[in-house]
Amino acid sequence: MPDPAARPRTFCRRIVSLSLASLAGALLLSLPGAASELRETPIVKAVQRARPSVVNIRGEKTVVASGVSLGSSEVGRRVNGMGTGIVIDPHGYIITNHHVVDGVRQIQVTLACGRQCTATLMAHDSETDLAVIKIDLPDRLPVISMGTSSDLMPGETVVAVGNAFGYEHTVTQGIISALHRAVQVSDAQYYDDLIQTDASINPGNSGGPLLNIDGEMIGINVAVRAGAQGIGFAIPVDKAMAVAGDLLARCNSDQTWHGVVLAADTGVAPRGVLVASVAPKSPAASAGLESGDLIAAVEEVKTERTLDFHRAMLERKAGEEVRLAVQRADGPITVQLELAAVPQAPEPPSHPVWDLLGMELEAMSAKEFVRRFPGRYRGGLTVTSVSRDGPAAQQGIRPGDVLVGMHIWETVSIENVSYILKRPDFASLNPVKFYILRGDETLYGYLPLAVKIARRG
Repeated sequence: MPDPAARPRTFCRRIVSLSLASLAGALLLSLPGAASELRETPIVKAVQRARPSVVNIRGEKTVVASGVSLGSSEVGRRVNGMGTGIVIDPHGYIITNHHVVDGVRQIQVTLACGRQCTATLMAHDSETDLAVIKIDLPDRLPVISMGTSSDLMPGETVVAVGNAFGYEHTVTQGIISALHRAVQVSDAQYYDDLIQTDASINPGNSGGPLLNIDGEMIGINVAVRAGAQGIGFAIPVDKAMAVAGDLLARCNSDQTWHGVVLAADTGVAPRGVLVASVAPKSPAASAGLESGDLIAAVEEVKTERTLDFHRAMLERKAGEEVRLAVQRADGPITVQLELAAVPQAPEPPSHPVWDLLGMELEAMSAKEFVRRFPGRYRGGLTVTSVSRDGPAAQQGIRPGDVLVGMHIWETVSIENVSYILKRPDFASLNPVKFYILRGDETLYGYLPLAVKIARRG
């Protein structure tokens, strides 16, 4: 007959055995890569997908206190700035907010792996508060997965990633609260058509990605509402990437010349980007590229945005041949485009337009203007050359642009420009507002006249 005293000991051993098994299972689940499916939520996967392409930015800038008068001994104080950036090209090109890097003496970038390096400001657009910086590394960097902002829905889940208050790679979750918000954050900065979200966006988040549930970037975090809880804003990704494409085109303009002018992005275009015009006697013209062509790919890079085209042209050299997959009305073709060195036109003789504006203009026939820009303006002047350090270059004006207005006057002829420059009150217009046509876009800016400014980057 069994010893009754043995039963409790057997029962205890079974409990210990079960406990050890449970503990082993718990330890197994806690091992790296062994998280349960319940823990690996869509948000976790979205963050894991985007995190390698998000960088943290730090730098020191000098801030002058408001109300300091001219001639004051106050020289300003140095403050440590912080923000976030997003890798948009594997060669080290990163997009961020311009206010994050504006005035920073040395831009310090920390990658997701912890590696630190110094970045160079390549180009910026003050109106949209976007800038492109570059780091030089031997390794190719992971690029953010791009979504679209054309189908966003109020109420859908979003995730913000950034350097909030200096805490690197902080993740916050929320929803899209509203679309198409206009926000005035200061006397100098106004944003229109922003995404509003209740995902916590704090100082340091600026320039970081707003992600959808699939881990795709659908916006760039840009602003917080002072004194408000749960109200932050982001630039829609379609708009931001259109600007980024233009900024990369500026980076390329110092390296090679192709002569392709692309139409403005209206969103993601799976069939390709539209060629608005081709510069006469350019490599694109010699290759047979035509206005109305759709460029579907550059080498192996699919071109669904203008950004993709300009990314594919980065780091290339004059004389290099690039294969373009083109969709034409009568079917697909392949175009071999040989890139050329940037034309170095000699500076024209001294002239008020060149001396004051830093560009040379050429009259365009009424017939040619109507063919290219039907029903929009009465006429314009083609920009044929731009002084490298002049006001026009500093405002992003490029050869091939068409000047259609200055201040309140149209510029149909050279005489119109001469009239504006010779007005007795001309000095009071400084900086003078200008309007140009580029592809199917009308762009404007302000020319600080006869002021020599150091080149970007």
